[in-house]
Amino acid sequence: MTDVPPVVSASKMGGRRRPRSAKPGPFKVLWRRIRTPLAESRFVADMVAFALAQALRFIYLTNRTVAGSDSLDKAYASLAPGIATFWHGQHLMAPCMKPRWLKMAALFSKSRDAELNARVAERFGFETVRGSGGRTNAHNADKGGARALIMMKRLLDTGRSVAMIADIPHGTPRDAGLGIVMLAKFSGRPVVPVALATSRRKVIASSWDKTTINLPFGRKAVVVGEPVYVPADANEALLEAKRREVTASLDAATAKAYGLVDRTS
Repeated sequence: MTDVPPVVSASKMGGRRRPRSAKPGPFKVLWRRIRTPLAESRFVADMVAFALAQALRFIYLTNRTVAGSDSLDKAYASLAPGIATFWHGQHLMAPCMKPRWLKMAALFSKSRDAELNARVAERFGFETVRGSGGRTNAHNADKGGARALIMMKRLLDTGRSVAMIADIPHGTPRDAGLGIVMLAKFSGRPVVPVALATSRRKVIASSWDKTTINLPFGRKAVVVGEPVYVPADANEALLEAKRREVTASLDAATAKAYGLVDRTS
């Protein structure tokens, strides 16, 4: 496959909502049919999570790493505890990238859609935090998002690294929200952009974030972007500048990862 998910230009402010597609794609229809049974049956949910975790491991292991990829062990060793971040739609293989030795927690929303993702992450040794940190801002933090960020900050204080997706669900894709920047400000820890790409993949064009399904038996590249530090005394203007910096760094890491796996030489 040679589908490349488009990178959407960053807007001036994170969190602006995009109109949803009037007709959901087949994967969305299927998910809507099965998510209620999954939510109601822990046994079924655990079985599906186990199967998905095994599939992700298989895909990750059957894609050989190309030259030019970064070492996650070295990056995490030098930057931990840090705030690893990914783009929506590019994050499905993220659990595979956690080194076994690393103590790490990941943020998931409380929605049914995120429940299965959380269960899969737990199969890879993640602790899970439920809430939403994306729309948190300097003036109007929703209670659930504020609690989630407080919990993430406490985990960082104990030496655990954390992971959260940079852009906001059903907001502007590839545009970091202020929540991750606020967490970096309060914790003093760096935001570490991470991207993974595989040469064989399928892009779900009908999804709002152009979700990429990675496929086995190809090449993979892992790229760690430039870390972003946020001063504890950052004002509103600097927070916005740092939000844009996270967006630019994660965009650059993503573009480099796809460039590495798609080059023909």
